Amino acid sequence: MLIDSHCHLTDERLLPLVDDIVKGLEDCGLESVITVGYDLPSSVEGVALAKRYDRVYATVGMHPHDSRLMTAETYDTFRHLSRDDKVVGIGEIGLDYHYDLSPREVQQRVFHEQIEMADALKLPIALHVREAYDDTRKILEANKSKLSHGVLLHCYSGSSEMVKVFSKYDAYFAFGGPITFKNAARNLESLKAVPLDRLLFETDAPYMTPVPYRGKTNEPKHTMLVASKASEVLGIDLDRLIEKTCQNTKTLFYKMK
Repeated sequence: MLIDSHCHLTDERLLPLVDDIVKGLEDCGLESVITVGYDLPSSVEGVALAKRYDRVYATVGMHPHDSRLMTAETYDTFRHLSRDDKVVGIGEIGLDYHYDLSPREVQQRVFHEQIEMADALKLPIALHVREAYDDTRKILEANKSKLSHGVLLHCYSGSSEMVKVFSKYDAYFAFGGPITFKNAARNLESLKAVPLDRLLFETDAPYMTPVPYRGKTNEPKHTMLVASKASEVLGIDLDRLIEKTCQNTKTLFYKMK
C-alpha cells in the first residue's frame, strides 16, 4: 500500500476532516500518512494527531518562512516532541527565496541549527527548497557529517542535474501533484533521473492538488493519482512502484517500521 510521505493534516482546511480522512485511508490504498510540522503550533498538533491515530505519523520543524520565529524554547519543545515514537523526522526545514518571509541569513542559520538538532536526535530531515537549490547544496555540504540519518527533498522541483548533486548526500526525492500538471516537463525529467530506491510519493495536502482535481482542496487520498502518473511516465508496473516507494519511505523514516 501507499504512504503519503508529506501532508498537513493540521491545516485549517483538513483538521475538521481528519476523522473521515483517516477512516478512508485503506479504501484509498493508503497504509499511512506523515503530517508535517512547519511551525511550533502545527508540530504540537501534528504529534497529537499521530498519537490519536495509528495510521498517522508526524514530523516537527520550522519552515523557512517562519525561521525568524525560532527561539531556544521552540528547539526545546521540538526535542521533547521528538522523543515520541510517532515522530519520525525533522521538517519541513530548508530555504525559500521566492517570498523571503524571513531574512535569508536567518533562514540559513536556522536551517543549520535544525540539521544539527536532527543529527543529535538521530532523525532524518525533510527539506523545503524553493529557488534556493545552490545555497541548500552548500549548507548540506557544510553539514555532510551530520546527514547520516537521511535527507528528503520534499515536492522536488529542481533539475535532473541537481538530482545527481543531491544524490551525493544519499538524498531521497518526493514527488506530488505537480507531475500531473500540463507544465510538468521539467518535473518529469527530474522524476526519471531519480533512482528507484530513492523515490517517494506525497500530496502536500491541502496544497498541490493533482489533475483532475486541481483547484480543489488536496487530500491524502489523491496520492494514488500521483503514483499512477509516475507509473505511466517511468514505465514501471503500478503495484511494483507502490511496493518500492512504501519500502523507501519506511527505510528513510525508520521509526515507521
